[in-house]
Amino acid sequence: MSCAAQNCTLRRVTLLVFHWALRNADHIVPLYCFDPRHYLGTQHFNFPFRLRFLLDSVKDLRATLKKTGSSLIVRRGKPEEVVNDLIKQLGSVSTVVFHEEVTSEEKQVEKKLKHVCFQNKVKIQTFWGSTLYHRDDLPFRHIGGLPDVYTAFRKAVEERSGVRPVLPSADHIRPLPPGLEEGPIPTFEDLEQTEPLEDPRSAFPCRGGESEALTRLQHYFWDTNAVATYKETRNGLIGVEYSTKFAPWLAVGCISPRYIYEQIKRYEAERTANQSTYWVIFELLWRDYFRFVALKYGNRIFHLNGLQDKHVPWKTDMDLFNAWKGKVNKVYSSTTLHYNINQINTHPHREKIKHYFSLT
Repeated sequence: MSCAAQNCTLRRVTLLVFHWALRNADHIVPLYCFDPRHYLGTQHFNFPFRLRFLLDSVKDLRATLKKTGSSLIVRRGKPEEVVNDLIKQLGSVSTVVFHEEVTSEEKQVEKKLKHVCFQNKVKIQTFWGSTLYHRDDLPFRHIGGLPDVYTAFRKAVEERSGVRPVLPSADHIRPLPPGLEEGPIPTFEDLEQTEPLEDPRSAFPCRGGESEALTRLQHYFWDTNAVATYKETRNGLIGVEYSTKFAPWLAVGCISPRYIYEQIKRYEAERTANQSTYWVIFELLWRDYFRFVALKYGNRIFHLNGLQDKHVPWKTDMDLFNAWKGKVNKVYSSTTLHYNINQINTHPHREKIKHYFSLT
């Protein structure tokens, strides 16, 4: 039996964890943990729209797995404690399987999971699956050789690496072990959070889940051909069609960057190939690059002085800061910040850059 812990990968399609477990286990226990460290006693993760998106995604994955004959086990608790309890409850867990992460808090959880498995004499199987280009396929001998400039990285991988093919989805997954309860998906109240109100002005009215991600891709690529003008429209601020909107689904693992890449290549073969279709891949490469930079530099990516330990004098005028926060409607950047952060918590890339430079 394998216990597939997949906290940051909320999809079934193309998921390497499932493919490995199907070949190597009698039963698979797909597991998602709502870690209290993310919700209770902290302000760092308390974004109501993000939480709703996450809850939607968990519900959707459970529904999708049920169609295959399996389901999703949901628990509230620290993953290392939940997995330890499941190992003892099931009694015959052979392997715990999960995708590797790159930043310190997630790596600490991985370390604790490995310790729990060692204590229980259970094997660990990890996979790399969050990027377009696989870590092992990078044209550098080790991660320390990753260029510190994006363009050098992009040119190297485009010239000397390839994107691995998408894995087929499994139509049938073995049922859960007898007697194992699925567990309820928590509510906002359970997590001591306040459910956000819908805002008709939102540029991101989409909901979480693999099904929604695939619907969005179908709409943006095949139904509207909006992808063919992506490069020209991507820095817009209003509406739904100016950009792909894939980022939230990618962030929680509802869709794979390789699946998006495959669909782009299909679109280019069947419809048109231009700068806009390439630019979606270009942006996926940016996403890869930041994850690999995190892998290379660890916690230095969070340091105030940056990777180069370069001191940047920050402005300390509180009147200017309070105006920037969104209290003054006559300033364009102030109103866009107030609208996007204080109300719907989505912020276009160009506006992020503008606000960064306004603070330094």
